[in-house]
Amino acid sequence: MSTQKTARQRADTVEENAVRIDTEKAEQIIDALNRDLASTYVLYHQVRKHHWNVEGAESGDLHDFLDDAAGTLESHADAIAERAQALGGVPVAGPAAQEEHAYVEFEGEDVYAIRDSLEADLEAYGDVIENVREHVGLATDLGDYATAELLREVLEDLEDDAHDIDHYLENDTLVQE
Repeated sequence: MSTQKTARQRADTVEENAVRIDTEKAEQIIDALNRDLASTYVLYHQVRKHHWNVEGAESGDLHDFLDDAAGTLESHADAIAERAQALGGVPVAGPAAQEEHAYVEFEGEDVYAIRDSLEADLEAYGDVIENVREHVGLATDLGDYATAELLREVLEDLEDDAHDIDHYLENDTLVQE
């Protein structure tokens, strides 16, 4: 429970913005951005967990890749949150709100074999990619070209990391029983 006495802006509200995107349009874009933000953070925590727990013959390389991927996700989450705020919204911030808004689910606390973990990551990346791609279209259709461009940049990095994960999962990588 917050100890703050007065909220400057309540969550799930949209105020006028300095970038002159109509409030009704901004509401739709902010909703999409908050879903992307929440899902990016869920994926971030999953990838970070896998970074901490990776073992096996290729653990060093995977450890570094997952660290970089998590850093990229965290950077994109920050940019998405700042854009939602610039549009007059309140970015989702807490774990409960992120869980509520995300279109991907965190796999839980258990540790899995790295191949299984990467397969789960690839699936989650795919879900985020599909939604971000859809939100690029939404922002474009609503005339918010800056948000569309931001999401295009996010999309490009998501696709690059998903492609790398797919390569890690090829049959000639990762020691199998």
